[in-house]
This record gives sequence, C-alpha cells and structure tokens, in this order.
Amino acid sequence: MEGVMDHTMRTLLSRVGGMDYLVSEFVRVTQRRVPAASLKRLVPELNQHAQTPYHHPVHLQLLGSNMETMANTAAEAGAAGATHVDLNFGCPAKRVNGHGGGSFMLQDPELLYAVVQAVRNALPDHIPLSAKMRLGYLDESLFFENLDAIEQAGASTLTIHGRTKKDGYGPAARWEKIGEAVKRSTMTIIANGDIQDRDSLNRCQAITGCTHFMIGRGSLSNPFIFRELKGGQQGSLEELFLLINGYIDELLEHYDDFATLGRIKQWSAHLRRDWPVIADNLKAIRSTQHTDELKALMQAIQN
Repeated sequence: MEGVMDHTMRTLLSRVGGMDYLVSEFVRVTQRRVPAASLKRLVPELNQHAQTPYHHPVHLQLLGSNMETMANTAAEAGAAGATHVDLNFGCPAKRVNGHGGGSFMLQDPELLYAVVQAVRNALPDHIPLSAKMRLGYLDESLFFENLDAIEQAGASTLTIHGRTKKDGYGPAARWEKIGEAVKRSTMTIIANGDIQDRDSLNRCQAITGCTHFMIGRGSLSNPFIFRELKGGQQGSLEELFLLINGYIDELLEHYDDFATLGRIKQWSAHLRRDWPVIADNLKAIRSTQHTDELKALMQAIQN
C-alpha cells in the first residue's frame, strides 16, 4: 500500500468509518535508525496519540532486515508516541526485496526470528507487536517455519496474505493455508487477500476460521467497505463524489497541484473496479492537467 495509503487516505477512510484500526505505510529502516522526529513526520498521527482525526488508532509499520537498526527504530517509535508497531514481511515490490526487506525475508526464518525478537525487546512492554507475512517467497515450503519464528520471537498478532511473493496478486488467495496457521498458532491470525465484499468475507471466514480480517486494495476500490461489512449504510454515488471532491481539497493542503492530480488519478484506477462511472470516464480523468479541470469533470460526470 506504499504510495497510496498515506495519512490523507487514512483520514478519508477513517471519516467513512467501520474499521477497528488502520496501518501506516511502511517506514523503511535501512542502515540507520529512524529517529522519533522523522517517524512523526512520516506518520503524522503519532502527533495525535497515534489516531486519525476521527479517532481510529493507527499502527506504525516498519520494514527492514537489519536487526540493530530495526531495534533502535522500535525504541524511537516508543518515544514518538506509537501505541502499536507492525512489521512488514509481506511486501512483494522488487525495489524492497532487492534490498533484503519485505517478503524477501521469508527465505530465512532465523533472520525473521532475530529481527522480531530484537524489536520486541526494544519496545516497552505495553506496546503490542504484530507482523504481516505472505505464504512464502517463491513457494510455501518455509511457511510453518516462518510462522513459528514470528510467534516464538514475541509477536502477538500476525496478518497472513494468502499468496507467495512470486504470486504477486495474480492467483486467488489460498485461504485454506491461513486456516492451517489458525490451527497451529496461539497468535491472533488475521486473514488478508481477496476480501472485497460480504460474500468473500463470509467465504474467507468459513475457510480460515479467522475472526479478524485485513482489507487493503479493497478499501481503495470501495472506500465504504468497512462500514458496509459492519452492517452500515451502503455507499452511494453521490457520497463517492463528495469524498473525491473533499479529498482533492485535503490533498492540496499537503501536496502541490501536480502531486494531487497524480494521487486522484491513481485512486481512480482502483475505484474503477467497483464504480462503473469511474471506469467509463477513466481516460478523461487521466487526461486532466489541473485540479480545477478535474473538479469540473467530476461535476459533469455526476450530473
């Protein structure tokens, strides 16, 4: 979710509501610790008791493979006001894996254990530690070893995306494998992958036995999904356009016109899956050159 789930999108989703919490984009930790001031800049909610303006908790997500700098950054996270730290072992991006981070680490359960343990030891006891992983890197051969490593190192919650790194987002998520983890682990297991509506949520629950679920891309294609799954009001086209127009204004408070246009065009590519009117007008949306032009187009589409 790097590049799409920044604090402005978290605020938008939180405004709609329905989720229990949100997770920040990952903060990349390389050869140096990330100081508390930088964490607060990258995840602004840390300045507000680690909550969105609508009071949904935001978990700070870290990504890295250096045991020492990850531990030192975890200590900084406590000083920055983090109330929950999450470790990313699931990112399949080439630029991340090329530097030994994300799902690349699923090839080495011992390193996985060492990093999780170092972070857990560096965090104050009252700050929970969770992690996210995929079924494996090229295959699932180390799945249970990785699962055990994360648990034995001290994580209390684990989100599992039901694909390997090699899979990317292509084949259907293998929820049955997540179900095997539920039976084996004492951690809270959160199912992730291909949950897009009530039907897919029910099927995932039946197959995995999970009672906790994470939705990533599905929240970009339908920002009302959390509310709807909790039995709330169905999102309408009118509400969607109100969100889009409000989001343009929100983005302009933090980014220039060019970057704001880029964010809306990127989001529209996700929205087209659930909103045919966006799909039908995606080419026109992508051709806009200024936010005023984009707003006028949105008004014309709505009418």
